[in-house]
Amino acid sequence: MARVSQEHLDARRRQIIDGAALCFARNGFHATSMQDVLKEVGLSAGAVYRYFRGKEELIGAIVGEVLEWLQATFEEAAKQTPPPPPDVLVGRALAQVLSRRSGVEEGEASYFPRLIVQVWAETLRNKELAAVMNEGYAKVRVAWVKIVEGYQAAGMMRDDVPADRVARVMVAAAQGFVAQLALFDEVPVEALQDGLRGLMSMGKPS
Repeated sequence: MARVSQEHLDARRRQIIDGAALCFARNGFHATSMQDVLKEVGLSAGAVYRYFRGKEELIGAIVGEVLEWLQATFEEAAKQTPPPPPDVLVGRALAQVLSRRSGVEEGEASYFPRLIVQVWAETLRNKELAAVMNEGYAKVRVAWVKIVEGYQAAGMMRDDVPADRVARVMVAAAQGFVAQLALFDEVPVEALQDGLRGLMSMGKPS
């Protein structure tokens, strides 16, 4: 029997994660069964359970993957001197996250904002998922603290406000924008970038 390549295994795992993410975004975690996932990805139960034992592992894999990607993105930005401006950096990260359209029909909005809101809700009742979220968020916030410190060192941002507090607000801005996309209407990422530039332009009244 021919040995299955690692490339094939990785591609199959990717297929399962993307299909499950789309299912969860459509109907929520509790209304989605493993049978729904199997149908979406077009695989047998044995093929899927080879990678994931159930919905809980799938949810954890999806969340962990996104958080790791965001952490790596912001850590790379923190290495630059100075880091890219907040509007550029946040806009770039959101645009790339929202571009994930696997299984989405042409013209349909990205499913990722809906999925992220589903994850937040599930985190309130799922201790294991909450632990993954808390750990991932902490790492992303640490990366953002380094970015803010880079702004302060370059004279791009006032340095009399603790970097951690600024980092929390920058993360909250991105999270709030995602919530608007999921709950209300589809707004281009450029709207968030313009808003951030407007806020950063504030000075003392003349």
